[in-house]
Amino acid sequence: MEKAVLPKLPYAYDALEPYYDAQTVELHHSKHHQAYVDGFNKAVSKVEEARESGDYSLMKHWSKEIAFHGGGHALHCMFWENLRPGSEDNAPSGALLEKIESTFGDFATFKAQFSAATAQVEGSGWGILAADADGELRIFTCENHQKAIIPGYTILLVCDVWEHAYYLKYQNRRPEWLENFFKIINWDAVASRMG
Repeated sequence: MEKAVLPKLPYAYDALEPYYDAQTVELHHSKHHQAYVDGFNKAVSKVEEARESGDYSLMKHWSKEIAFHGGGHALHCMFWENLRPGSEDNAPSGALLEKIESTFGDFATFKAQFSAATAQVEGSGWGILAADADGELRIFTCENHQKAIIPGYTILLVCDVWEHAYYLKYQNRRPEWLENFFKIINWDAVASRMG
């Protein structure tokens, strides 16, 4: 199996200032995301060793590690793709905006619901916008990476609210992080996932 690799960011660490500080972006990417890549690769290696030796006594553990670290890697890859240098009036347009408006009434209501749900994640986790097989939009949250998958849904947008994602700049002010997150969303990347 091919090893997971930390992706190169499509922007400099300081490109998301002032909404997302360079120090946090660098630590989040180079240390925290790298740890998920390393954890996934280690777990895959241990499963391969178990296959070769025939000793499956730790399979439950390593299978969970693959799901946790693999989920963390996949969601972080999407998170980085979701971001771009920001602006105060950043908002979606075109078909994505139309879908948001038809589902939530207007963009402001969508933003309020997404922010409220994500701010209320218990402990660490993610806020997620997804579309079902019919293209209907849904907002949900998850506390663990491996629990983000809902059969039949395509994840369009993720917001990381593990403390490592925002704590250096925002400390315990998660709602402030979410307000500024909306200023740096790459809506073109989100729209491209709608299919």
